Amino acid sequence: MSDPLNKVLAALKTNKIIPDVIPESANFSPSVLFSIVWPSNGTEVVLGDHILRDLTDDEPEIKILPMATPKDDHTAADSSHSGNISYTLVMTDPDAPSRADPKNGQWRHWVIPGVKLPAASAAETQSGFALKTHAAYTPYYPPAPPAGSGFHRYVFLLFQEPVGGVNVPSNAVERNGEPSSRKLWNAMAFGDKYNLKLVGANFFETQVEKK
Repeated sequence: MSDPLNKVLAALKTNKIIPDVIPESANFSPSVLFSIVWPSNGTEVVLGDHILRDLTDDEPEIKILPMATPKDDHTAADSSHSGNISYTLVMTDPDAPSRADPKNGQWRHWVIPGVKLPAASAAETQSGFALKTHAAYTPYYPPAPPAGSGFHRYVFLLFQEPVGGVNVPSNAVERNGEPSSRKLWNAMAFGDKYNLKLVGANFFETQVEKK
């Protein structure tokens, strides 16, 4: 594992994303680097950053960083350039309503399938952002930690989809965007159910102080 990927894994363990969101038994080894960006204000998620909650209101963009591979090495990371690979991204809060008392965690903030690297010739390449080729299953809901509940960890998991993509049925809880339906979710169980392979993770922390 290269140094950047080792850094991801170390941060996940230090901040207890492993095991609070990703169980130890998953033996997760990241293979894809990505970041989350709010273009309207230039905010970008770097592992474990503390970000002002007000900077996260809009649905963000996804920046997948393709890993360098030899030209003759037909790995998954290399083939992603051709658009053959698609991803599902989820955002989840394990600290609802607080890290000390996470009785409603995980709280599902976002589930979006069909995320792809833009083709090299596509105009979207200029932005560096991944393509959102499908509507979100669970629409983006910005962080809303209760005032005074301390810092919450907002975790992004990037799953590689099986060949042909992923199809979540219309009656699945992930298709329900109502706030009351979002609590007590499990991102990894969702991935297992739909044959999704976890390949990357990122997170930030934010809080709302009592007035």
